[in-house]
Amino acid sequence: MKEKDLAPYFKSIVEQDRCAVVICNLEHEIIYMNPAAKERYAKRGGAALVGKSLLACHNPQSVEMIKKVMEWFAESAQHNIVYTYHNEKENKDVYMVALRDEAGELIGYYEKHEYRNADGRAV
Repeated sequence: MKEKDLAPYFKSIVEQDRCAVVICNLEHEIIYMNPAAKERYAKRGGAALVGKSLLACHNPQSVEMIKKVMEWFAESAQHNIVYTYHNEKENKDVYMVALRDEAGELIGYYEKHEYRNADGRAV
């Protein structure tokens, strides 16, 4: 299978993820939200946030942190993931992850959530 044929599979992985996935370009514009993100951020506009600035959704301290992480991502193709905080209420760790093209150039970023609680769902 050719890599270009994998796009629908990757999209399906993100679409099925129960964690919110919000993808931004280098201008901090929200270019994609998976269904979990649209639901999670429904009170802030949900799907209508696509095309808007992610920075408008954060306080000045968070905006500054996002900009610093983006600078770090831009410094090296080896700089690709940063732990940002632990959300105690939801018992999850949150990371910022660089998105790069085939040549290793930075093209955007997304926020990754990793829950620490066991899922507990049966098949």
